[in-house]
Amino acid sequence: MSAGRRRTIVHVDMDAFFVSVELLRRPELRGRPVVVGGTGDRGVVAAASYEARAYGVHSAMPTARARRLCPHAVFLPGDHAHYAAVSRRVMEVFRAYTPLVEPVSLDEAFLDVTGARRLHGDGERIARAIRAEVLEREGLHCSVGVAPSKLVAKLASEAAKPRAGRGGPEPGLGVRVVRPEEVRDFLRPLPARALWGVGPATMARLERLGVRTVGDIADLPEDALVHALGPAAGRQLRRLAAGEDDRPVEPDQPPRSIGHEETFPRDHHDREALRREVARMADAVAWRLRRAGLAARTVTLKVRFGDFRTITRSTTAAQAVDDGPAIARAASALLDRVDPSPGVRLLGVTASGLVEGAARQLTLDDLAGPAPAWHEVSGAVDAIRARFGGDAIGPAAALRPGGLRVKRTGDAPWGPDGAPAAGRPHRG
Repeated sequence: MSAGRRRTIVHVDMDAFFVSVELLRRPELRGRPVVVGGTGDRGVVAAASYEARAYGVHSAMPTARARRLCPHAVFLPGDHAHYAAVSRRVMEVFRAYTPLVEPVSLDEAFLDVTGARRLHGDGERIARAIRAEVLEREGLHCSVGVAPSKLVAKLASEAAKPRAGRGGPEPGLGVRVVRPEEVRDFLRPLPARALWGVGPATMARLERLGVRTVGDIADLPEDALVHALGPAAGRQLRRLAAGEDDRPVEPDQPPRSIGHEETFPRDHHDREALRREVARMADAVAWRLRRAGLAARTVTLKVRFGDFRTITRSTTAAQAVDDGPAIARAASALLDRVDPSPGVRLLGVTASGLVEGAARQLTLDDLAGPAPAWHEVSGAVDAIRARFGGDAIGPAAALRPGGLRVKRTGDAPWGPDGAPAAGRPHRG
């Protein structure tokens, strides 16, 4: 491929995004160790400031462990709705440079700026312009990698990030450019686990071959990798180690599934209490399906017990659905096959097998008698929520002494907040 036709891929990763957004609202906390996430005993860390990272605190760590590592840190509950609003504004900055923006999460995205180079300059100039504009508009810092592929661009943005030091954050490069002729030399010294697809199990197999770095993988005969990992995985890993990654940036990817899950402050042992939680989650899943113009064929129930043993159960219907009662019935039937007596720590409901719309066909059961017009009911529910807010109406199962407790997107995604659990089993 000629130099003029080579791809220029940019990966933008916001620095400590959730913490940085919180510090804009609480500037008095700057310079202190700050942890955002579920603040209860069963919460997990969503993000940690670089001052907290110096003590070993990192995302996905149990909050209880983070408190032990850094007891003087400030622990803040996450505000997913606010982070999502800031993320939307940041993504609009990206789209001002190219329409080819693929969000990976709230705080990172890939951009294909190949076609934008004539208007905005080369990849490095675009990367620096994006950093400056995000800082000016939102007061937030980001790290940017520029490379001819998604894999290398992501690894380059990681190389550009600040580092945690005992004296505070140590500034990073901000922008790291890896040119096509530099790709192999850039990859070789990186740890093998830096490559996509190298998890603990794969790494254990590679270590038996003496592999430690990406260069070690590149130097292995392909037959050795195929023998250790299988034909598809072995050949793919060999290509990645050589920097060969032709995956395109894919904007506006449709979701593959829509789901909600919740970790409870105390274990649930009562099936009826779990049924109420299923109804809340099914209502929320159905609402998101309808807003996206989708319907689902498969419903999956996820159950995690108090000892962290986790199971999933799924069912696939002949007809796609987008209403809460249908999803709740399917998930409740799956729940009937689960024994909750050991104590349920987490429950989740997910819809997958998504299709456009939900054109409903009459069945023989419909012809035999009156059927609930759930499509009409759902439309009325959606109209009420659009006018009066998401908490204005919901399933009866969501009614609590303080009012409706409707499950919403981003509701406690990092576990429960509040005071430590009393340790007593919750039985409904």
